[in-house]
Amino acid sequence: MDEQRFGVWVVGDSYERYMGRWSRLVAERFVAWLGCADGLRWLDVGCGTGALTGAVAARCRPRAVLGVDPSSGFVASARVGAPAVARFVVGDAASLPVPDEGCDVVGSGLVLNFLPAPGAALAEAVRVVRPGGLVAAYVWDYADGMEFLSRFWRAAVAVDPSAVEQDETRRFPVCRPEPLRALWAEAGLVDVAVTPIDVDTVFGDFDDLWEPFLAGQGPAPGFVSGLDPVVRERLRETLRAAVPAREDGAIALTARAWAVRGRRPDRLPGR
Repeated sequence: MDEQRFGVWVVGDSYERYMGRWSRLVAERFVAWLGCADGLRWLDVGCGTGALTGAVAARCRPRAVLGVDPSSGFVASARVGAPAVARFVVGDAASLPVPDEGCDVVGSGLVLNFLPAPGAALAEAVRVVRPGGLVAAYVWDYADGMEFLSRFWRAAVAVDPSAVEQDETRRFPVCRPEPLRALWAEAGLVDVAVTPIDVDTVFGDFDDLWEPFLAGQGPAPGFVSGLDPVVRERLRETLRAAVPAREDGAIALTARAWAVRGRRPDRLPGR
């Protein structure tokens, strides 16, 4: 993963407060949507701090779950309190440490758009899943459905017009239904389906929304960390004015992810 381009993803605790708490909500609904049987072998590509692995372990009674992530910090966080059925290793989505047809389900949460070659990574996922097995993923709807990020980037561009170059709502065209569907079809997968998953993102107060942006984990926090302190404070106040606070100070927003799944056919094209 190109950390300079996409932002640093290495510290588990900081990621959990910024994005992990919302990813876990999506992971639960994603796994329910997949509707997989018990006793399967799962691979979690780009496992991060273990949100998807945890949902699989809680709902699917898997035979085994292997989580793979390039960040040793994330892998260390995922191992803390992990279910006994799960194992985590440092690895690359483009070269998975799994033999051909070595698992029944390959899942990935909030990773696809950060990969330099999503198609190559998907081909690797197809390699390791058995015929008839599922390859599935979910990504945030940065363009329209990730409300706290869209509000952040509008505020960022208002105080620093150069922020438009880093704006996630513009940078990730794959995070839409038709590009996802096309990517899965191009990989030779069949019975492809795409669905939205909406979750509430409720912040206790403005500090609960703002402070995770100061930890440097991800594109938006990475942008904040590079600002002059005076500009950073202007951004803070611009964002505060742009979000709707209830009488108790809480800020209730929503986030949408797009989930995609497809089945590996018995025979892949060209094989």
